[in-house]
Amino acid sequence: MGGLAALAAEAGHRVTGCDAGVYPPMSEQLRALGIDLIEGFGADQLALAPDVFVVGNVVSRARLPDGSPKFALMEAILDSGARYTSGPQWLSEHVLQGRHVVAVAGTHGKTTTTSMLAWILDCAGLQPGFLVGGVPLNFGVSARLGRVAPNSPFVIEADEYDTAFFDKRSKFVHYRPKTAVLNNLEFDHADIFPDLAAIERQFHHLLRTVPASGRVVVNDLEESLTRVLHQGCWSEVCRFGSAVSEFVAVGDAADFAVQAHGWEAVRVRWGLSGQHNQLNALAAIAAAEHLGVPVAQAAKALAAFHNVKRRMEVRGCVRGITVYDDFAHHPTAIRTTIDGLRHQLDREGRQQERIWAVFEPRSNTMKLGAMKAQLPWSLAHADHALCHAAGLGWDATAALAPMGARASVAHSIDEAVTQLVRQVQAGDHVLCMSNGGFGGIHQRLLDALAAAPQ
Repeated sequence: MGGLAALAAEAGHRVTGCDAGVYPPMSEQLRALGIDLIEGFGADQLALAPDVFVVGNVVSRARLPDGSPKFALMEAILDSGARYTSGPQWLSEHVLQGRHVVAVAGTHGKTTTTSMLAWILDCAGLQPGFLVGGVPLNFGVSARLGRVAPNSPFVIEADEYDTAFFDKRSKFVHYRPKTAVLNNLEFDHADIFPDLAAIERQFHHLLRTVPASGRVVVNDLEESLTRVLHQGCWSEVCRFGSAVSEFVAVGDAADFAVQAHGWEAVRVRWGLSGQHNQLNALAAIAAAEHLGVPVAQAAKALAAFHNVKRRMEVRGCVRGITVYDDFAHHPTAIRTTIDGLRHQLDREGRQQERIWAVFEPRSNTMKLGAMKAQLPWSLAHADHALCHAAGLGWDATAALAPMGARASVAHSIDEAVTQLVRQVQAGDHVLCMSNGGFGGIHQRLLDALAAAPQ
């Protein structure tokens, strides 16, 4: 929604917005763009009388314990008959119409792959528009309109979460892409989907919107995506990842050759680590090819790609202890993030350096405990794991019991910082993983380490 506000402002609209507890980097970006942000959802905001209220999917008809509405502004909008629409619907009608939409979908890697693809197209001189669920370091903003012209490219992070309380279709159904990337597909969003099959059905709804002249770029390693394709596909299918795919990577994730359509095209040498980023790169290269960008040109662009804020972002190093901020929150994302760092340390001959995985189960799926049994697996390659367990409805200590003394639990940020300061040592890497602000634990830990006696 913050990125959508930025697009509306760039298009010349006067934009204000409201939310609760907005945190960086989006809060900082909105201020920099001059977009006024109102804290809370008070009904008095109806007096602003905008041309349209654009409603995000955080808004519901929920009631507080005292019976009052949680989102009083939404109730006022409904009572008054004021015009409102969803974020994806507004995008479809005012931004995406007439553009060559490139939609990047998947359980993991959407933000990174969308950012890679936008960067490749930008380096190729195509002046793409984009909307990313993060801040790509190469651009410094999460959204821009780009060159507005018929069939000009617009790259969008395509989320399978529902659109709004009044439109329960997945958001990506609104985008009508000509190029669709299906990066991977696992069970997630346990608050709205009963099982994996229900999510696969939504992905197939996305395929139904891709024209015959379009391209569907698919991770060939994912059985779930194979099932989606078997439900029917009416467009060119371009696969990546497996040994028999159209796009294959050969070599280490930080330095690998890309084989395109059976021919070795070029090497990618960059600063990212992990097989997941290697697969993200293949997806971006295959999608860019559909827009006319040669594979060699795409690979050259990736050499200058600087990732996204909150993706293995180093927040500081104190007394030889490095603190990272990462968005990982699903068990698979946690595992791939840890594995990527472990592989990097091994490659550099630093096997003795320890990894601390500090995480909070903050997503709706994780708070419900739907994936708690996967946590020991996801944390297997960390030397130590620390779970911020405040507000959970399940026993984090019991869930982490298979890890023995390698795992611990904290019930507040202060307790987590205290535990870490007491136990970390020079050479350690502290991975702080959350899809929220995590209570500012990164800076609080760095400050506490600096203040601790040597």
